[in-house]
Amino acid sequence: MVERLVIDRLGHRGDGIAGGAAGAIYVSGALPGETVEVEAVAGHPDRRHLIRVEVPSAERIAPICPHFGVCGGCAVQHLRAESYRAWKRDLVVEALRQAGLEAPVAAVLDAHGGGRRRAVFHVRRSTHNVVEVGFAAARSHHVVAIDHCPILTSKLDGALKTAWAIADALAPLDKPLDIQVTATDVGLDVDLRGSGPLTALLVAALASVAQRHDVARLTRHGELIALRRAPTLRMGKATVPLPPAAFLQATALGEAELARLVVSACAGAGTVADLFAGIGPFALRLAEHAPVHAVDNDEAALRALERAAATPGLKPIGVERRDLFRRPLRAAELDGFEAVVFDPPRQGALAQARELALSDVPRVIAVSCNPGTFARDAGELVGGGYRLIAVTPVDQFRYAAHVEIVARLEK
Repeated sequence: MVERLVIDRLGHRGDGIAGGAAGAIYVSGALPGETVEVEAVAGHPDRRHLIRVEVPSAERIAPICPHFGVCGGCAVQHLRAESYRAWKRDLVVEALRQAGLEAPVAAVLDAHGGGRRRAVFHVRRSTHNVVEVGFAAARSHHVVAIDHCPILTSKLDGALKTAWAIADALAPLDKPLDIQVTATDVGLDVDLRGSGPLTALLVAALASVAQRHDVARLTRHGELIALRRAPTLRMGKATVPLPPAAFLQATALGEAELARLVVSACAGAGTVADLFAGIGPFALRLAEHAPVHAVDNDEAALRALERAAATPGLKPIGVERRDLFRRPLRAAELDGFEAVVFDPPRQGALAQARELALSDVPRVIAVSCNPGTFARDAGELVGGGYRLIAVTPVDQFRYAAHVEIVARLEK
């Protein structure tokens, strides 16, 4: 049955939201102020499928990608830039409001730059027994086969062809695959997952793919298959050797802008702790000014950071392997630092935030990719006597319902 709805507002996932007798109704692809025709979505009583926009919003624009609305990677390509930036900022403002926090929130800093430098391509067999390579559909495990993606950096131009070649080489396995591709300073770094153990024949086939497509490195779950050039990335003054499938910020500009904000917030600090340090995008730049103690639970990431830390001109970087979720640095351990940076995964760092709240560290710089967990953790710090001085949203996930945050807190 076709319904007609008037959209009231844009939700935090980019859905248009209309009021209904039984509560909110969510419509992907609809914008505030629009009158739309929709139909029910089986199994989801609070969702509707957009059939037609009867009265469009003045903020509606043409999306840049033909796959928009089917591919699940982007949420709001159809929204005018000014309104899009306001929506991104409001994600942070609303999260703080719900947590009962007040702070000046800056305008959104655009950090898309040349585009995303990492992508995961899924290889699946369709219901018609056709192999498809692409991204997951919106709210589905179905794969949308794509021929290009306009939000990826040009350094990933050959990535999709490489993924298709890997899918062809491993077709005899008939297994779902995930292929993570990262653009590095020396070419593509590819890590394959889902294949299971490989025969010598299949390893040789993959090595041939790496040769034909000029892949710098090809691994399976981190296990080396082919190495033509050791993947590296420049971070400040240092060159970092990348572990396979290493975590990176989504864009090169995003990493640079986040690091710039972090370094600026730590200016003048004589000693700095970098928690959840990873391969060192903050630590290596902070060490241009002060000694750094870097903590993470990823052994491969810390080894890479240690090697990069030997760069001439950097202050000492000490590394510590530690699970900060189960064993956060205690207040007494933190008190020797003049500034602490923490950049946890999406789930936040509640245990570590509680210890920071008990500490005497004068400055804490919180970096987050999740406004909800950021506000929760910041609430712990404010409850411990910190003041939320500044909050800057950073948009390196253009068109997606994600936003990075850098916040400065002082005690």
